[in-house]
Amino acid sequence: MIQTLGIVDACFRTDKERRRSAGRLQGKSVLEWVSRRATDCQQLDGVIVVTTADPANEFVKDLVPLDVPVFAAEAEDILSLWAKALEAYPCEKFVRFETVCPFVDRFLVDRLVKESRRLPEPADYVGYRTQDGTPAMLSSAVLYGELVLTKTLHRLNEKLRSAEDRQHPTRYIYAHPDRFRVHWIPVPEKLDRRDIRLVLVNEDDWEVHQIIVDALGPDCDGHHIAGLIEGCPSLRRQMEAINLGAGREGPSSQHNLTEPHSIRRPR
Repeated sequence: MIQTLGIVDACFRTDKERRRSAGRLQGKSVLEWVSRRATDCQQLDGVIVVTTADPANEFVKDLVPLDVPVFAAEAEDILSLWAKALEAYPCEKFVRFETVCPFVDRFLVDRLVKESRRLPEPADYVGYRTQDGTPAMLSSAVLYGELVLTKTLHRLNEKLRSAEDRQHPTRYIYAHPDRFRVHWIPVPEKLDRRDIRLVLVNEDDWEVHQIIVDALGPDCDGHHIAGLIEGCPSLRRQMEAINLGAGREGPSSQHNLTEPHSIRRPR
């Protein structure tokens, strides 16, 4: 069993989500951006992409880098699908990534994993949170990922009955701090602002992302993006206007490797 697995959530249920994941920035699909950035995280022992066996999601396999395993299975809901994936790829804990934001920041993800290891007692959930108390995964900048203990996920799979909760299992965990150990990390100050938007929801978002990639190149991270936004008032105003007009409109599934030698594809 490995220690920490990255899971790229490609459990698409709508054509809008599929179009977004297949959309391209500098010639690479958003799904490839997220998958590759996840494999760049040094504190992850492996990365897989998880999707449903829906024929409409078959395209996922064509967009994922060849060295990243794709796990697809029939499942009634997101929670049961994740549980099946974690049975096929056993690990102590996992970090989930959304495909709503291509700019996963490997430094912030590595900090997330390191922080989970420093805790005196294992936390069921570790994530970033903005100064106003909003979980970063519900914000308009989803650079981070969120970490969950595998045994906690399996326990939820056995006990949760609500269809809504089973579609949003990580939200269920941090919404019940009286039942789970939840640990929050503050979002870096330079990224904790209303005039930043790093999610792909509408056409205006694609324009903003293209501006960022054109200015910073494919290796841009949260630190450099924050610097670009700070030095470009017109981009700040554009992002803030989109935030005010569109909101987060969170993904629907939860919202929805480089494969190291220690991981083997299930037979």
